[in-house]
Amino acid sequence: MSSDCLFCKIATGEIPADVVARTDRVVAFRDLNPQAPTHVLVIPVEHFVTVGEAGRDGGDVLAEMATVADEIGNSVDGEGWRWVFNTGKRAGQAVFHVHGHVLAGRDLTWPPG
Repeated sequence: MSSDCLFCKIATGEIPADVVARTDRVVAFRDLNPQAPTHVLVIPVEHFVTVGEAGRDGGDVLAEMATVADEIGNSVDGEGWRWVFNTGKRAGQAVFHVHGHVLAGRDLTWPPG
């Protein structure tokens, strides 16, 4: 855990969030600034800065995150949903604790931006 990380505090319950799924290693909660009718962030409880770091050092935590994202996405829209990771400030990562955005509930265009 990182003592000054917003998402670490959400993962431990120190900061409240609208949690939609939780396992021992993963927490999923609604984004406060949704970009789609459903916009859920899926994070590992353990602190990793980027998806690459989580992939290298997190064992199977990305697989568990994918399972949670799949359950959320399919429960909202079985016809299609998106799971997005922003890595680095230039890519739009605002909180430096890895998180995947599950977006669903509307047509999602390509390219995204």
